[in-house]
Amino acid sequence: MKRLLDALSVPRNLSLRLGSLAAAMCAWHCIVAPALCVAASQPTGPADPVRSAVATAITSEILIDGSLDEAPWRQAPKIGDLVQRIPVAGAAPTERTEVTLLYDEENLYIGVMCYDSEPGRVLASQMARDARLNADDRLAIVLDTFRDQSNAFHFATNPAGAMVDGLVFANGETNDDWDGIWIVQTARTDAGWSAEFAIPFKTLSFPAGETVWGFNIARTIQRKLEENRWTGARFQTQFFQISEAGEITNLAGLAQGVGLDVRPFIARLWPRPGTGGDTVAGKPGLDVFYNITPSLKLSVTANTDFGETEVDARQINLTRFSIFFPEKRTFFLQDAGVFNFATTGIDPPGGIPGTGAEIFPFFSRKIGLLGGQEVPIDVGAKLTGRVGRTEIGMLDVRTRDVSSADASNLLNVDANNLLVGRVKQNFLEQSYVGAILTSGNPASALSSSTVGVDLRLATSNFLGRNQNLLFNAYGLTSNNEGVADRNSSYGFGAHYPNDRFEAQMLWREIQENFDPAIGFVQRSNVRMLRVAGSFNPRPNPSIGIQQMFHDIFYTRFTRLDNGLVESWDIYATLVDWHFNSGDSLHSLFDLNPTYERLFEPFEISPGVVLPVGEYRFMPMRIFFTSAQKRRLQGSIGLRFGNYWSGAAQEVQTGLSYKLPPNFLISFNANQTFASLPEGDFVARIYSSQVSYAASPFLSFSNLIQFDNRSGNLGLQSRVHWTIEPGNEVFFVFGQGWVQDLERGYREFRRQDSRLATKLQYTFRF
Repeated sequence: MKRLLDALSVPRNLSLRLGSLAAAMCAWHCIVAPALCVAASQPTGPADPVRSAVATAITSEILIDGSLDEAPWRQAPKIGDLVQRIPVAGAAPTERTEVTLLYDEENLYIGVMCYDSEPGRVLASQMARDARLNADDRLAIVLDTFRDQSNAFHFATNPAGAMVDGLVFANGETNDDWDGIWIVQTARTDAGWSAEFAIPFKTLSFPAGETVWGFNIARTIQRKLEENRWTGARFQTQFFQISEAGEITNLAGLAQGVGLDVRPFIARLWPRPGTGGDTVAGKPGLDVFYNITPSLKLSVTANTDFGETEVDARQINLTRFSIFFPEKRTFFLQDAGVFNFATTGIDPPGGIPGTGAEIFPFFSRKIGLLGGQEVPIDVGAKLTGRVGRTEIGMLDVRTRDVSSADASNLLNVDANNLLVGRVKQNFLEQSYVGAILTSGNPASALSSSTVGVDLRLATSNFLGRNQNLLFNAYGLTSNNEGVADRNSSYGFGAHYPNDRFEAQMLWREIQENFDPAIGFVQRSNVRMLRVAGSFNPRPNPSIGIQQMFHDIFYTRFTRLDNGLVESWDIYATLVDWHFNSGDSLHSLFDLNPTYERLFEPFEISPGVVLPVGEYRFMPMRIFFTSAQKRRLQGSIGLRFGNYWSGAAQEVQTGLSYKLPPNFLISFNANQTFASLPEGDFVARIYSSQVSYAASPFLSFSNLIQFDNRSGNLGLQSRVHWTIEPGNEVFFVFGQGWVQDLERGYREFRRQDSRLATKLQYTFRF
């Protein structure tokens, strides 16, 4: 292995680097992967045969009310029984589920009858749009309309009729912020509960003339921690592994219409930016979506407004490196998976820290946002989709000139044109080779571009053992005016993500001048290595434990300029037990020995500066969460021990209370108390959310946040009313207060009031 890593550190140009990555791939495939598979005691044998069902064409009208009492539902054939995945893989479900598929020229209808021997114990705690349904009984559906075994639309609901949807890409990654136009209604009966979906074909992209789609459905019975699926009912198979889906046939004569959606909107904002007063600004705008072909969509936005977007969750950065805030704006989230790059393909298990070396060659938050302030977008165009097995993504956005004379902005940037191009050529079942290009600099008139290539090799039937294996590699170069060298990043990753055994390896070099202007780089001038393994047995259910997780992760960073180790750490999970009750002891004295070398002073908190030198410390962690199915649910986490030159204690607490399915209130606190020779400090973040859903189409949410680093207390209240799918009204009120330390810690000064409304209406042709 040392020779392999040494070989990867020698290359001097991108082509040689990519050649070395290919060699590394072969070495890993031949040496490491077989050993992992030999260690796994999973059943062997060929892959399961593809399960198939017929969708029934109908001409009579279906009333979407949640009841499956019309003649077509009774007369059409069912798709067959589901199979238990957990707690006993391959067993018969404890409750029966019947699924029926119908379609007419305009809609796909999915009817599901969820029988339950104890209907009074069915769980449904939420009904807001895109609610997290982890605590509820639920149904989830995926539709692989291109039958490419990698990408899909997904839809979900619970007994309260919550509407949840999103996109799946790269055979397992998801974009949960996509909102399609569709409808679902549910009904509860003495026999259980039923759900009735109507999904317009105008909402979906699919190849013309094809009559076979990929399909899968899963039902979760939360009080039993039981999951049943139509296909892929194995421990190591995740539901969003589209390669494991079955198929539905007979989908002939589907109508997508002209393929044109026109969505005008009007937004009003008080106070108007730049006035410093109470005047109101009106802002009309337009979004247009056109299917150039059934599989290629053009999206255009003009005079774009993001007033309805949720605020970011507060973070306090106690590291030396950038922190990541996710994208939340609808225009950029639609079809975002097309632009995903190999650097984001391997994540650690929950509770394990990330690498701290994230790379996004394209990060959409760089467009229209700068230094936390808005840069208006005049017009944007996006082309996404596929031609055959080739996926295409192109984005071109024109941002407006912003002058520092504008009282609401401290920015001074010229109008700019920002371009992103992405292409992926799929091959085999789950693999691709791709390229990306970005051009433009949101913060400067200087020329800037980034170019890169990536490779993904994946299978869910490695060596014929129904095992998952993933390998990816990438190479990137940023070309910024005035920078001539040391401006590349390249690396590879391998992942063996299976139920009982899991392993991963990541190697990455990020040179000091690598800086994609429309991207995000967390750390530079380093070479990173991460190796990890997990052993996750499922003991006999009679002892009350669903699964045990044991992890060990080793991560090391070496400086490129001097060859010295900058940091390393080992994270060892000794006890992570998930009980049949739904409660989880995620950590019981997790160990995290850490080494840090500072090459320059580091101000970890205002006025607390750590000097240059070497630091060794070993914090420990305990974390417990109670079952989400309970009305009152809580969590507590403690992290304590040595910390840099002294000691620190971190306390995480969370508490939520539900009045199903309408009301939810939660409170979370994250506090760090540090005592160092250089000075003591306390970092606090408090947040509370109060949500009320009158129906799946009308919801009210209030988020309150405070952090003592900025001294800012913020409130955002949102009303989201869906008049009907595609036609929506938003009311958003924001209020900020700043801590007035001269008058005391409990005194706040009002600041930054904001009220925004937005009405959008969709015309479909």
